[in-house]
Amino acid sequence: MGVIISLIAAVLSLTVLFPNSVQADTLSDIQKRGTIRIAVPLDSPPFGSVNAARNPEGFDIDLAQMIGASLGVKVELQQVTGANRIPYLMTDKVDIIVSLLGLTPERAKQVMFTAPYADTHLGVYGPKSLVVKNASELGKMTVVAAKGTTQDVGLVAMNPGANIMRTEDDATAATAYVTGQAELFATNSIAIPELMKRAPNKEFDLKFAIRRAPAHIGVKMGDFTMVQWLNSFIFFNTMNGELDRLHRKWLGAPMTPLPTL
Repeated sequence: MGVIISLIAAVLSLTVLFPNSVQADTLSDIQKRGTIRIAVPLDSPPFGSVNAARNPEGFDIDLAQMIGASLGVKVELQQVTGANRIPYLMTDKVDIIVSLLGLTPERAKQVMFTAPYADTHLGVYGPKSLVVKNASELGKMTVVAAKGTTQDVGLVAMNPGANIMRTEDDATAATAYVTGQAELFATNSIAIPELMKRAPNKEFDLKFAIRRAPAHIGVKMGDFTMVQWLNSFIFFNTMNGELDRLHRKWLGAPMTPLPTL
């Protein structure tokens, strides 16, 4: 009897300390509901943007639709920014995040990450005339970055005293750089080719790299069933060539081997 009481007490303790790890079953909820709510970017081409017909398109948009099709449910897309995508997940506004989400130890305290599905790099860009070889040489120069993004966090880690102009999203950050409000621009390397097309008179010279930043899917903390299903989805679509197809379609290059967790 004492052993049973101890086991019950242990389970109750886990429920109090880690409620999501005991209660979360997003996969089952999605299947019962018949829909999956997915956070996606619309300010980060080619991963997510709005086309001329005002419809969302991009790597993450296609991936979100593939997830819904594999589950046999309807997809509800929820536009998010770098700053609010994790809060949206934690407050149950969405079921998962498919929004160019980079893994950091700090974020891993809040959400769970799947294996990566795409590989990207973060860097600081600017005019060729500016000589900045690393973060320590930034001085008083203003660097614009979307707040809460991996490039924002990474830049602070490299230079806590950096003069960072933070915007609500990547599109606003890009506009701030193009219009001369900031001397440098911290962003994902994938965004640069599209920006060069949109602002041909602006220079986007790589000053220094922040770090390699593979994209992961974000899941509620403790939702192991959802993570396992998504990892199986990523593995299956890597093996059948569908993720390679998305890489070629949106990133203009074949999928390369990605690191594992």
